[in-house]
Amino acid sequence: MPLSDRRDRFELLKNVSVAGRELEIENVWWHQDRLILKFRGIDNISDAEPLSGADVQVSPDQRIATEADEYFLSDLVGCAVITAAGDAIGTVEGWDETGGPVLLRVQPGDGRQELLVPFARAICTDVDIAGKRIVVNLPEGLADVNAT
Repeated sequence: MPLSDRRDRFELLKNVSVAGRELEIENVWWHQDRLILKFRGIDNISDAEPLSGADVQVSPDQRIATEADEYFLSDLVGCAVITAAGDAIGTVEGWDETGGPVLLRVQPGDGRQELLVPFARAICTDVDIAGKRIVVNLPEGLADVNAT
């Protein structure tokens, strides 16, 4: 769901982390389709410039509730990745956003090179955040291509 569909959510935020700094939100507004955050103590362009392009991180206690089949990417880190037959593939160590589906960086437990697994419904068939488990149906050869 696009950010613009959840405009009221941002007005509830009080504090965020930006570029490693904890900042208090003073004001929130939308300009066209862009969310604008005004931070307390950041009062001019010179103060704001070091924050340009940085990710805004929200603490878990301030996160918006997700819909069914929606996940925060950070919640996928640490999930065991297994096949439907129960064979262990590895553990999600992180992710990459490349313009297509998010690629989960999965570290096999056998010392092989990490696998890049597309986080797509056809491949990640069951995601259990509470159980820290993702069941995958890997296309033939995906593990072999990534492991070289």
